[in-house]
Amino acid sequence: MDIQNIVSTDYPQVDTDTKVSKLATIFEDSAAPAIVVLDDGEYEGVVTRRQLTASHNKPEAKARKFLWNVPKISRTENVREVARLMVGSESMLLPVMENEEVVGVVTANDLLAEVRPYLDVLTVEDVASTDLVTVDADSTVGEALHEFRENSITHLPVMDEGSLVGILSLVDVVDFITRDIDVERGGTSGRESTGRGHGGYGPREGELERMLDLPVSNMMSEPVDTVSPDEAVDDAVDRMLDLGVSSLVVTENSDTPWGIVTKRDVLESLTWSGRGHRAVQVYGVDLLDDMTYEDVAELIDEVSRKYSAMTVLEAKVHLHEHEERLRGTPLILARIRLFTDKGMFIASEEGYGAKHALNLARNAVERQILEGKTHGQTKKHPDEETLRKLYGWWLSG
Repeated sequence: MDIQNIVSTDYPQVDTDTKVSKLATIFEDSAAPAIVVLDDGEYEGVVTRRQLTASHNKPEAKARKFLWNVPKISRTENVREVARLMVGSESMLLPVMENEEVVGVVTANDLLAEVRPYLDVLTVEDVASTDLVTVDADSTVGEALHEFRENSITHLPVMDEGSLVGILSLVDVVDFITRDIDVERGGTSGRESTGRGHGGYGPREGELERMLDLPVSNMMSEPVDTVSPDEAVDDAVDRMLDLGVSSLVVTENSDTPWGIVTKRDVLESLTWSGRGHRAVQVYGVDLLDDMTYEDVAELIDEVSRKYSAMTVLEAKVHLHEHEERLRGTPLILARIRLFTDKGMFIASEEGYGAKHALNLARNAVERQILEGKTHGQTKKHPDEETLRKLYGWWLSG
């Protein structure tokens, strides 16, 4: 199954000189997961929501500072490959190209809507992450931002005395991160809440330091949309699309969260193979100027051999080139994501050249393994019969 039927020509686009304050406004006013950036009409890259949360950026900063070089695809690309590229590039929007020109985009929402009818063979338990990171309702916004960055996650369930009372997502904080520090935004304190909304404890205004000290309860979304672990994934996808949310908290007979399922989790399930695992996947392979794909695979194998009590089920390596150079060698961001039987380990490091960056990222992963610091349990792979049903002619054709 290819993506021809889900290519959209309606998407936000800006030029490289667009200010970050304008980017924030676009994200706030639309559900777009990324913005296409052009320079004199030529495609340059995208800006994602996640990038704008990397730090507090001045509103005058330009779009070119946040360019993310995501994979470019064609109309005939297979849906499984598109899902793999979205997960690997950490972008829920990919540009569709013809003759080096952008002719449309494919979003995660459209891709999930297309494959939804075939996901009834999976349950939420199959794809959900069960090693949750949560925050307390009285935790500060600054503390929540630290958890987002430290754990490379996009959602934080909010707890109050052991009960689930809300959820905080990157979508909630993008506007906060990019806006001028002198902003007033009324809450809902003292007013009856109707339907979904954000908790409120009066006006939100003042300097950045004061805003970072506000409680998470000021920004979280409530009520929380939940799902049971035995619900079919197609129904869970339906609910996320209908409600306009990017995650569902998994609960079982209580208000205590058991796990979380996100759109990204569902996309990852589309990348599984019939063997229940995949070889080392490298995104940005063209940046391997001082090593080969085989060298990268060997680097991952070394980690697996060193820790024989741990089995690496999947390995995903992402490379991104920065503009900065040292004696002609570009600064490379290397991210290694290992899915193992002991949990998921993620590390990102920067170095000059792919080999330098990957060795630093490998060392960071090994430190996490020694400390037992996981970023979420590995997804449970269904049996071979279930995979055959999922990956029949509709995905391979």
